[in-house]
Amino acid sequence: MTKIQLVTNTVINQGVLPLYYNADETVTLEILRSLYKAGIRAVEYTNRGDAALSNFTKMVEIRNAEMPEMLLGIGTIKNVQQAEEYYTVGADFFISPGFVAEVAEFLISKDLLYSPGCMTPTEIIKAENSGVTFIKLFPGNALGTGFMSAIKDVFPNLKFMPTGGVDTTKESIESWFKAGVSAVGMGSKLVSKELMLAKDYATIENETKKVLEIIQTLK
Repeated sequence: MTKIQLVTNTVINQGVLPLYYNADETVTLEILRSLYKAGIRAVEYTNRGDAALSNFTKMVEIRNAEMPEMLLGIGTIKNVQQAEEYYTVGADFFISPGFVAEVAEFLISKDLLYSPGCMTPTEIIKAENSGVTFIKLFPGNALGTGFMSAIKDVFPNLKFMPTGGVDTTKESIESWFKAGVSAVGMGSKLVSKELMLAKDYATIENETKKVLEIIQTLK
């Protein structure tokens, strides 16, 4: 099995991709442990702060020591330099807010999953023609489930995952799966700023378990 297929299968099997960033290394690592205990085996850390690269490097170290099955992805990759930096420290997959052709070429040649954010059929076609197989619908709240329903038959060979606007409720999750997505991305609705600030890792773990249970009932 290729690395791209492994990541794809893992994300689809769990049905949700949690994503978060925290400037504090300890908080970052404790959230990772909470997600792992909840049953998560693929997570996205977003490249949105000065501490992101050093924190991610530590996440890889802790993953290797404590949770070898966990796949660590990096989000908000906007250029090849960023992709190279995170490739060097061991990222398993890469996600962008938009499609970057040079990043696709760099990563796909290394059998690494690249999931770019797209919000038009033109962008999706460009991504597909570059070898991308897993599309991030972003921003999901602006596009809505109707967009997914309308385009899914046009792109039968692609997997889709909305990020932004997906709530932790069964109604929200079910509406996206019925529209045709393979997984949902969840950031602040799952790992909220309030929970991070309170260092309430138990609630993060429990809320994640609830989401995983909801998704299992929908499959």
